[in-house]
This record gives sequence, C-alpha cells and structure tokens, in this order.
Amino acid sequence: MNAFWNSFEMLLGLGVEPKDLTLGQISLRGVIVFLVTLVTMRLGHKRSLSRKTPFDAVLLVILAAVLSRAINGSAAFFATLGGGVVLVVLHRLFAFLAFYSHGFGILVKGRPDVIVRDGQSDLGMMWRNHVSTHDLDEDMRLSAHTDDVSTIRVARVERSGDISFIKK
Repeated sequence: MNAFWNSFEMLLGLGVEPKDLTLGQISLRGVIVFLVTLVTMRLGHKRSLSRKTPFDAVLLVILAAVLSRAINGSAAFFATLGGGVVLVVLHRLFAFLAFYSHGFGILVKGRPDVIVRDGQSDLGMMWRNHVSTHDLDEDMRLSAHTDDVSTIRVARVERSGDISFIKK
C-alpha cells in the first residue's frame, strides 16, 4: 500500500515545488481536477451553468480560481479539491434555502426591478440598473420584437440581468 501511495505521489508531483512539476504531472492533475469538477457540478445542479445570475457566477469564478491552484501546484492538491466540493455544496445549500425562504432568496439572488410600466420608462430605475434607453431599445427589438415602448405593459430587469417584456 505504501508503494502504491509513493507512486501516486510521484505521478501527481505531490510535495514538489510548483516550478518543478513536469508536463505529465500537470496534465494528470488537470485530468483529475476536470473529472472531479464534472462529477461535483453534476451533483450540484445544472442551473449553476445556465442561469447566469450573480449568485451562480460567484460559484463559477471562485471554483475556477480555487481548482486552478490544484492543477498548477500552488496549493495542496487534495485539500483544494475538497474545498471545491465544499463550494458547490454551499451553493446548493444556499439555493435550497432560497427556495424555501423568499427573503433569503432576495438576499443571495436579488430581485427584479420594473423599468417600464404602461409604456412609460422609469429612468431612475433604469439608471440604478445601468440600463440606457439604447439598451432598452435594443432588448425591445430583440426580445419583444417592437421598437415602440408604448406597446410594453411591463419590462423588468430580472435577477439574471436579462430584461423581460410583457406587451399590452
């Protein structure tokens, strides 16, 4: 068993300075990190890749930053993989809590903001959401298939940052 562990340590370059890792060791680390991340994300939820909300983006950015350290050897290999799993579990826990608690959902995911009501733009709310009139016009053309704001009953900047439209 000890010989197996020693071989495994050598293959992954465990305990080796990052500058001394070989192409093979970094490649093997990359393969392992990829597989562990794939399994972890599948255990997490596919929403974290599809919704593009800040809540989901935070997971992806931090997870990528943490796991890259396992590949390049700048952090302990197995501890870093474990930290990545913990991040996905924490994201899943927060999503679960947000499902059952509207207030917690608003805290971690935000809330939609109405920027058009009955054909009238709310410039203050648009400014708060960094949506210019040109942005609104573009999204109306692309999503609502109109260029006339008076035909819009309600437009919202959703929690994902997308703008949704309900016509009159």
